[in-house]
Amino acid sequence: MFDYEGIQFHWMGHDGFRIVGENKKTIYIDPFQIQKAQQNKNDADILLLSHNHFDHLSVEDLKHVINHNTTVVAAKECIEQLKEIQVKEIKGVRPGDKLEIEDIPIEIIHAYNTNKKFHPKDDEKVGFIFTINNQRIYHTGDTDIIPEMKSVNADIALVPVSGTYVMTSDEAAQAVNNFIKPRKLAIPMHYGSIVGTEKDAETFRQLVKVCETKILDRE
Repeated sequence: MFDYEGIQFHWMGHDGFRIVGENKKTIYIDPFQIQKAQQNKNDADILLLSHNHFDHLSVEDLKHVINHNTTVVAAKECIEQLKEIQVKEIKGVRPGDKLEIEDIPIEIIHAYNTNKKFHPKDDEKVGFIFTINNQRIYHTGDTDIIPEMKSVNADIALVPVSGTYVMTSDEAAQAVNNFIKPRKLAIPMHYGSIVGTEKDAETFRQLVKVCETKILDRE
């Protein structure tokens, strides 16, 4: 666990996070291949799902985090796969949407590829900007460098670095340095499971100049 200004970041591997603020509200993002220590917590107040690929929307993994009071916020392409889960509410969203859940503001932003075909813009896969402890946290989803990043106004950015399906570590550093420009912190993700290695995360850390960078241990 990494505690940053009262926010607990648990990296669950790949693009998956468990984030807890001072209000004790627990936010999960894209849980996939949850390790034994994180299984059967079923403590999600909010579950964010960026798109419908199996390594981001894994119903088997969702069963370890959701409960009857969980609100799910998911890209609209995910909704069909979520029909059988038992939660408080499922909200399908698209880029540009804004909502507030459990007193947490959430903004929905585009996530797409510009030089590969895995995540087309027309699919309306998403990233998320949410505010806890007065910190704007941006989870990019699976994306390349896109112009929408310039308007994010983030304090903390969670950024993929593996290449192949998303940005390479060099591209991710460019995105952080020149587009996102987080005020405080960048955390690399999307490595160590399907593609990418810790070397990609380390390269990213070395190249980011505009803010602190923290490589998290998988929990």
